Amino acid sequence: MIHAELQIKGMSCNHCVMAVRNVLSRLRGVVPGEVRVGGATVDFDENQVSRATIEAAVQEAGYSVGSWSQDS
Repeated sequence: MIHAELQIKGMSCNHCVMAVRNVLSRLRGVVPGEVRVGGATVDFDENQVSRATIEAAVQEAGYSVGSWSQDS
């Protein structure tokens, strides 16, 4: 599993937090950690899901990933 910290642009309220948590929770191989206004932490299995897929899910929810840092 890889641990990643995402900066998420466009979030401003608890509804935004729930929307991002929901899309991340639906991705196979992703375990969302803390989701807060402006960012999220996730653990993910790179054999099941790609970074691009995670970013696309965040975009589907109406937000964008500004930066990404990860530990393997």
